[in-house]
Amino acid sequence: MKTKITSDQLDEFIICHKCHTLHKKAFISNGSKAVCRHCKSVLYHRDDALIDKGLALSITGLILFILANVFPLIRVDILGQEQVITILSMISRLLESGYYIVALFVVYLVFIFPIMIFLIYVTLFFLLKTAQKEKLVQDLLILLSKILLWNMSDIFLISILVSLVKLMSMLEIHIGLSFWTLTLFVIIDLYMTRSIHIGELWKIKEEIYREQK
Repeated sequence: MKTKITSDQLDEFIICHKCHTLHKKAFISNGSKAVCRHCKSVLYHRDDALIDKGLALSITGLILFILANVFPLIRVDILGQEQVITILSMISRLLESGYYIVALFVVYLVFIFPIMIFLIYVTLFFLLKTAQKEKLVQDLLILLSKILLWNMSDIFLISILVSLVKLMSMLEIHIGLSFWTLTLFVIIDLYMTRSIHIGELWKIKEEIYREQK
């Protein structure tokens, strides 16, 4: 006779994302982490201040991203004439040059997906902090897991750095405010991606809304 396993029983287990070993979740103290018994990969952390940290970082990242798209990225002196380049003007010039597909990729990977991810983060952490709208939190977590891989802000910053190194020997270039805000945004983005896992957010979500039932 087959035993039916409920969703609550499944929630007691976790699968290692590297070696796919099944583990039963165990209680860990604040500031500690659980690791896979086979490959020693981190399964989950425990940070009681994760929601507050995540909300603060996501709001900061969102502000930095907006500033990075408003202010000049670089200023270039060509034969005494100064040209200001912004992220949005780069996309505009790609369209004017007929590189429509490249411009579309840049718009989605460098602009739309990053701002979507941080808007989701802000909404998600706010709802978790106030323990509201469980269904919306669930939908946001699913959406976040699908679009996180499409965030290419770090690759975009690296490509800018490579271009600057090549151009500095030929032109007089002045770094704009947008470059520094973009750099800080990418640092926050990388930190959140590496330190805040979707699995941990699901676990926090389960704990918060279980208490209300």
